[in-house]
Amino acid sequence: MKRGAARTGLFALAGGTLLAVLSFGILQSGDDNKDQLVMRVVNDVLAGAHYHPKNIDDQLSAEVFTTFIDQIDAGKRFFTEGDIDLLSQYKTQLDDQFSTGNSAFFDESYSIMKSRFEQAESYYKELLAEPFDFTVDEDFESDPDKMSWTDEEGLKNRWRQQLKFRVLGRIYSDMENADEENPFNFEESEARARESELEVHNEWFKNLNDMERVEWFGTYMNAFTLQFDPHTQYYPPRQQENFEIQMTGQLEGIGAQLSPRGEYVTVASIVTGSASWRQGDLEEGDKIMKVAQEGEEAIDVVGMSLNRVVDMIRGPKGTVVTLTVKKKDGTTMEISIERDIVELEATFARSVVLGDEHKMGYIRLPKFYVDFFDDQNRNCSEDVRIEIEKLKSEGVEGIIFDMRNNGGGSLQEAIDIVGLFIDRGPVVQVKNPRNETVTYSDRVSGTAYDGPLVVMVNESSASASEIVAAAIQDYGRGVVVGSSSTHGKGTVQNVYDIGRVLGARFDDQGPFGAIKITTQKFYRINGETTQLQGVHPDVVLPHSYMSIDWGEKEYETALEVDEIPATNYSRSPQYSESTWARVQASAQARIDTSSKYNRIIEYASWLADQQEETAFSLNWDTYRASEQARDEEAQQWKRLTRVNDSLSIHPLPSHLTLFESDTAKEEEYSRWYRNLSHDLYLREATYIMQDLR
Repeated sequence: MKRGAARTGLFALAGGTLLAVLSFGILQSGDDNKDQLVMRVVNDVLAGAHYHPKNIDDQLSAEVFTTFIDQIDAGKRFFTEGDIDLLSQYKTQLDDQFSTGNSAFFDESYSIMKSRFEQAESYYKELLAEPFDFTVDEDFESDPDKMSWTDEEGLKNRWRQQLKFRVLGRIYSDMENADEENPFNFEESEARARESELEVHNEWFKNLNDMERVEWFGTYMNAFTLQFDPHTQYYPPRQQENFEIQMTGQLEGIGAQLSPRGEYVTVASIVTGSASWRQGDLEEGDKIMKVAQEGEEAIDVVGMSLNRVVDMIRGPKGTVVTLTVKKKDGTTMEISIERDIVELEATFARSVVLGDEHKMGYIRLPKFYVDFFDDQNRNCSEDVRIEIEKLKSEGVEGIIFDMRNNGGGSLQEAIDIVGLFIDRGPVVQVKNPRNETVTYSDRVSGTAYDGPLVVMVNESSASASEIVAAAIQDYGRGVVVGSSSTHGKGTVQNVYDIGRVLGARFDDQGPFGAIKITTQKFYRINGETTQLQGVHPDVVLPHSYMSIDWGEKEYETALEVDEIPATNYSRSPQYSESTWARVQASAQARIDTSSKYNRIIEYASWLADQQEETAFSLNWDTYRASEQARDEEAQQWKRLTRVNDSLSIHPLPSHLTLFESDTAKEEEYSRWYRNLSHDLYLREATYIMQDLR
């Protein structure tokens, strides 16, 4: 299933510059209510300021209709076929309502939705009051795309199957956790499972009923914005954290960005340097099923609101929270994390020396930061330059620059970092909606480092990371190594506060929220775009998600791939064509004969197959056998990207000085050294560096 709105990328705060795209009628109106004002502003902004505006017509109206219905009832468990037929009268009218600020379709949808919530609440309470029959042979289809709209009788049966499936999962978990002191009893487990499901659904429906109309209205507005691209989005007042919570900065917690996905709170990303990042087991895409405080029983959080789950996960520094998560391969894992204040220092560039006889430098850049602290005024390009100087003083014969999982940041910092490795020249081209292209260049003579260079990327390297990797590749300055392509985000957004745009005369009706809109597109200096297709490394390494869509490709409304003329630049490859060919051939030979990489390819195929399996038996014996087989199969894929032997890691003198006064830092860095020493992908980067010498 394709994703909705995206959560990655660069954006900046903006203000009154959007005033020019607003229609005269909006600015002159004094009679519009809040909904009308928001609709008309969002309409004008999409039509007048978006990088690639679309016609707001009947075709778009039909797409908005489908998107909105899918967003509020993705599981097809609330609306009936009759409801959809009734609402379909508006299917080609939404464009007209949008431009005039008419909310008739939303108002009727909202009214029906509220009544269906009441009906569904009566369904689950009735169904969970009696035991399910798990001897019947029937299947539960979990993919809503394979379902059709149905009548009230069909809806109730759909709820029955969904609840029965969830109860089955709880019974199976009880069986797996049983021991001599707590033997497994099916009937007792089934009763506990139904009771737990009742508690979870009561909490879920309480949150549904507590959601204010303005929040659902925001969902309706985003059914429009999503048609333009996945990074354009309307944020209702006080609602942004319902889409994404950042437990970072001043917050004491685990350091993860969370977002709601259906009934689950899902890990959107891990904050670099945080408690979760240091612990290492929590990953992007993990679904949080239970949360346990230290010494207390785990609480089921499936169906809970995002805010409630976040409140349970947050806590004072030094305390432990245990999360039970469902991994992408379908297995569950308990992860205990000691809460802490996010270590922002760990988001800065850092380096070590690799190897013994032939020393190599390694620099890790987690993000493209700039002015992180007012009192320190740090920026990543200067920090990388400092790390380069440290490595040069250690006599390294080459540098590996690691941008894996770097989601981007400052464009100027990306340009400046490229400038550390090239002697002046263009770095990236940027085009606006008027087809005007501006070339941004490194204008500083000289380089910080002109020796052998290997750049590491993966499928989560995005935006500014892609700009750097592309420029290094276009100049032939170094070898880019990584997954088949990077993330593929080649756009930039601006965020506008709608209240500031409208001006003081509308203050009494505010707040209105904000809109984030795509306004520009990045291009490589050779004229190609990183949008959608990303950067294709010179040496491609197999990875776990190579058989499924990842990154920008997941979004149906992502902007298309196009090209512009190349800018004027001088390509001066670091090595001859024969050297490039030899390095690539040697790497490919290692990959082809590596049992590790072959296992990763097999796992990628297995993972893709698991995602295709959407129907599950509701017969206990069949379900149990299937889950046991799945668990046994999943065990064989553990520690795929970890090599057994250790790579020699040498701390820099500055690290040793730091450790003398900070034992916690010594422990943190030691874990980092250990992870690097067993990193399969870093090991291949060192082999490539050896081939370059």
